[in-house]
Amino acid sequence: MNIVEVSSKSQLKTFIDFPHELYKDDPNYVPELFVAQRDILTPGKHPFYKHSYIQLFLAYRDNQVVGRIAAIYNTNHNAFTGANDGFFGFFDTINDQEVVDALLDQSIVWLKTKGATKIVGPVNLSTNETCGLLVKGFDRPPVAMMPYNKPYYESLLLHTGLKKQTDLLAYLVRRNNLNDRSVRLLEALENRLLRSNIRIRQIDKKNLKNEIPKIKALYNSAWDKNLGFVPMTDDEFNYMAKDLALLLDPKYAIIAEQGDKMVGFALGIPDINQILIKIKRGRLFPTGIFKLLFGLKNVTGVRVLLLGVIDGYRKLGIEACLYGRLIKNAEGTKLEYAECSWMLEDNYLMNHAIEQINGELYKRYRLFEKPI
Repeated sequence: MNIVEVSSKSQLKTFIDFPHELYKDDPNYVPELFVAQRDILTPGKHPFYKHSYIQLFLAYRDNQVVGRIAAIYNTNHNAFTGANDGFFGFFDTINDQEVVDALLDQSIVWLKTKGATKIVGPVNLSTNETCGLLVKGFDRPPVAMMPYNKPYYESLLLHTGLKKQTDLLAYLVRRNNLNDRSVRLLEALENRLLRSNIRIRQIDKKNLKNEIPKIKALYNSAWDKNLGFVPMTDDEFNYMAKDLALLLDPKYAIIAEQGDKMVGFALGIPDINQILIKIKRGRLFPTGIFKLLFGLKNVTGVRVLLLGVIDGYRKLGIEACLYGRLIKNAEGTKLEYAECSWMLEDNYLMNHAIEQINGELYKRYRLFEKPI
């Protein structure tokens, strides 16, 4: 077996395409878009590389690719947390302990050269992107911007000495089993908030230039106590916002504000994995782009990927209004389900709120760590 550093465009293509072969017989596998993966893994293409570092590795046996991994050193994370962590991500492998040991060992060697004293993962660049290892909920495909992996990954990683750091939870809310109490109380709750000059509104898609900086400030404030959180730079947030703007439906982008101050935000995006699962090897051309564009109108699910309220405005009923407004705006649409993800397992306030609307904990993702 041989571990190779990815250093050329052809090797990067091999790195991106390896999962397509690994999961070719898995009906729940959703291929990542090639162009998106290429850009996120290419220094100079993604703003992450303005402050941090990554090294990709491929494992070969008998000239066949049998695994891949990325070693990631996020200087912004360490500056914000005061830690000295290294990360691993973009992890895929055949069911072979020798392959996993070699990939992780090589990542650790590289991370130590950067000064890291702990390895955490899987994290695909940072917790602002996809992260976590699926450990429960293999019976259906992942939703938009959520990871997927083989069930045997957990055992292989545990055998390397990695231990659980925390779990990230995904809740499924089914339309036919929804507790609509938040909708029934919505008008009364919104009127009560108005007495404190707090109003709930949809995002102004024609005024994103002014909306996005406020959302970024709120994001970096409302989520700053979350484990593993790292503030997004302006370039990183704008990069993400540009992609999400293509999927933005104002009905599912709800703002709470007091005067000119944004105090809460909820964002749902169409579950485009319903479309991507049909796009072979993640290639948009020649036909994939049409499947993507014309398939959006038939998507029956949404992922609520952001819902937060800044400190000082929590427990006022804003969270319930954000959920209530999302649910009410879905009335009369084709939506059959929503996934609320991901939630930290110890975020009892938000997890309880989802359970109150009959959200079902149906997928669990895990982050692992060990000293190096």
